[in-house]
Amino acid sequence: MNDETSETVSLVRVGPVLVATVDNPPVNALSHSVRVGLVAALQRFEEDVDCKALVIRCDGRTFFAGADIREFGQPVKEPRLGELIDRLDRCDKPVIAAMHGTALGGGLEIALACSYRIAALDARMGLPEVKLGLLPGSGGIVRLPRLIGVPDALTMIAEGGQIGAEAARDKGLVDEVVASDLRSAAIDFAQRLADVGAVRRTSDLPVPAFDEGLLDSKRAELAKRHKGLKAPQIAVDLIEMMTVTPFVEAAAKEYATCRELISSPQSKALRHLFAAERAALKLEDVPTDTKPRDVRKVGVVGPGVMGRGIAACFVDAGFPVILVGRSAESLTKAQAAIRKLYGGSIKRGSMTEAQLDERMTLLETTTSYDGLANVDLVVEAVTENLDVKTEVFARLSAVLKANAIIATNTSFLDIEALASAASRPENVAGMHFFNPANVMKLLENVRAVRTAPEVLATITAVGKKIGKVPVMVGRSEGFVANRMLSKRSREAQFLLEDGATPRQVDKVLSGFGFPIGPFALADLAGMDVMAAARNARIAGMTLREQSCNIVDKLAAAGRLGQKTGAGYYLYGEDRKPQDDPAVDQLLATHRAERGFSAREISDEEILERCLLAMVNEAAKILDEGAAARPGDIDVIWTSGFGWPSHLGGPMFWADQIGIANVKEALDRYSRIVGEEYFKPAALIERLASERRGFHD
Repeated sequence: MNDETSETVSLVRVGPVLVATVDNPPVNALSHSVRVGLVAALQRFEEDVDCKALVIRCDGRTFFAGADIREFGQPVKEPRLGELIDRLDRCDKPVIAAMHGTALGGGLEIALACSYRIAALDARMGLPEVKLGLLPGSGGIVRLPRLIGVPDALTMIAEGGQIGAEAARDKGLVDEVVASDLRSAAIDFAQRLADVGAVRRTSDLPVPAFDEGLLDSKRAELAKRHKGLKAPQIAVDLIEMMTVTPFVEAAAKEYATCRELISSPQSKALRHLFAAERAALKLEDVPTDTKPRDVRKVGVVGPGVMGRGIAACFVDAGFPVILVGRSAESLTKAQAAIRKLYGGSIKRGSMTEAQLDERMTLLETTTSYDGLANVDLVVEAVTENLDVKTEVFARLSAVLKANAIIATNTSFLDIEALASAASRPENVAGMHFFNPANVMKLLENVRAVRTAPEVLATITAVGKKIGKVPVMVGRSEGFVANRMLSKRSREAQFLLEDGATPRQVDKVLSGFGFPIGPFALADLAGMDVMAAARNARIAGMTLREQSCNIVDKLAAAGRLGQKTGAGYYLYGEDRKPQDDPAVDQLLATHRAERGFSAREISDEEILERCLLAMVNEAAKILDEGAAARPGDIDVIWTSGFGWPSHLGGPMFWADQIGIANVKEALDRYSRIVGEEYFKPAALIERLASERRGFHD
C-alpha cells in the first residue's frame, strides 16, 4: 500500500486499485487545487502498469458538490474542469466514481465521464447550474441524455432537478447502490473490474430514441413556469443539438454556451442573489460563535389566517405546536382550516390521509395561556392592534419559562413598544411571516434594541429549519418589505389619478416580471382588507395620500374584489379580470372631485414611478440601518414579493441602470409628482456624486 498526498487529493494503493480521495471542505468544490490533484492522480494511474482500476471518492459529508463559485468571473486556471473530464473519458483503464451526499454540477459531470458510478443509498445527483442562469459546460449536456434518456435529462438540466441514488440506478445513471461503507464497496467493485479491465465510455453511447414533440412541449412548459428566464430555453436548444451532432462537436458547443452564459446579465443577477442569501445569514453584532437556543416546542397565539399558516409551517418541519385561541369554536375552525391546507397534497398523492393524521397529532389547541409553560418559542399572531398585542405579551410573560422567546408577527407596529410590555425584553424579537405563511418563503426577522444575540441567532436558525429565507431587519414602520411596497402602492394609486388605468399599470408591472399587478393583487386580497390597512396608517400619510381614497370608494360600493365578483375589475366564474366601465366612471368622478385632469401616461413612466419610489425608500432604509446590506433588500423582494430573480432585486437592478440615471429620474419625478415623494435619498445623492452603486 503506497501513499501519496497533494494539497487536497491523497492517493492510496489497495492491491491493483488506486484510490484518489479528495478532501476540500466544506463541500469538496472542484477548485483549482482539486483539479490539479486529480490530473496528477490520473497521470500516476495511467503510468503505473500495476494499477488496474481507479476509484475517485471524497472525504467529508459529500461528493463534489459543484464548481467553486469563487472562481466565476475570474481568469481560468489550468487545468480546466473540461480538460480533467476529457482525460477521464479517454482513460484506457476503468475509473469508478464513488458518490455520497450530493454529486452536483461539475461533480456529476466528473462521475458521468467515469467508466462506472457507485453511490451511497442517501446520495443525490443533479445539474443545478440553470438556477444560476448557467448550464453545464463540461459534458453534462452531451453525456447525461445518453445514460438516462432525453426526457429525464431535460428535467435535470433545464429545471435543475435532483434524483436519489435508487432512482439514478433505475434510470441507468448509477451502476450500484450501497447501503454502508461506500469506500470498501467501491474498492471491491473496482477489483472485480480490474480482473477484466472493462472500460465503458459514456461518450460512445448513442442517444436513446425519444418523441421529438417533447422538445417543443418542454419549451412551452418552461416559458410558462420560468417566465423571462433564458437558460432553461437554451438548455432545450442544446439538448436538441446534441441529439444530431457528433459528440466532440456537441461538447465544444456546450462549453462555448456555458462561457457565454457566465457573462450574461441574468446569470450575474442570479449569482448575486445566491451570494446575497448566504450573506443575509451573517448577523451584524452577533458573534459567529453564538449558539442558538434549543427550540423543541413552539406556541402560536392567534388562530386566524396568519396564525394557522404559521402553525402549519412549524408542524411541517416536525415541531410540536400549541395553538392558543380565545374560544374552542375558533380553535376547531382553525384545526379544520389547517387540515384543509393539505388538501392539494392529498389530491396529488404526495401525502396520504394517514400521514396527514400523523402530522395533525403535532398540533395541540388550548384556550389557556398556561398551556405554553414549556414551549421554547411563541409566535404572537393576533390582530394588528397595539393594545391587544401588549396585553398578550404581558400574559405570555406571566407563564413562559425564563429563556423562552416571544416573537411577534406584526407587520408594522413598533416592536420596542411590544418588547417593553414583556418582563424579559431581551427575549423579544419579530418573526414577520407573509401570507399565506405556509407557502411564502420570506421571513423578516426583526431585532429590537434589547434583543439578546442568541435570540437573533435562534430565530435565524429556526427560520432555516422551517424552510424559510430568513433576513434580519431593524426597527422601522413596515420594516423593509411592506415599507417599500407602500411606496409602490402609493404611486400605483397616484397614477390612476393622473390618467392611467388599472389594466395598464398591472400590464406594465407583470410585463416587467412580477407574477401579478398591484390592482389584480388588491382584488385577490379583498378591498375591505386593503381599506382597513389604509385606515390603520392614514394618520402618517400626506394630504394627497389621504385624499387618494379610491380604495375606500370601491369598498363602500361593495366592490371588494374577487370575493364579490367586482373590484378594480369584473369577475365571472372563471375568475379572469375584465375591464369595467363602472370603474372608469368612478375614477373620472374621483379625478374631477380632486381637480385632476387625465393625461396620457406612458408605460415607461408607470414602471419608473413604481420601481424608483421603492428604490428611493430602500436607500433611506439602508441609511437608517433598518437593513444591513443592499443584498438583504434584494433577497427580501425576490423571496417575498415576486421581483423577478433574473433581474437580481431592486438594488441590483438600480445598479445596472446606474445610480446617476436613478437620481436623474427621481429629480424629474420630483418636479412632476412632488418633492415629498421623489426627492432623492441622501444615500443616492452620495453614490451618484461618487459614481458608485449600492453594491460597490
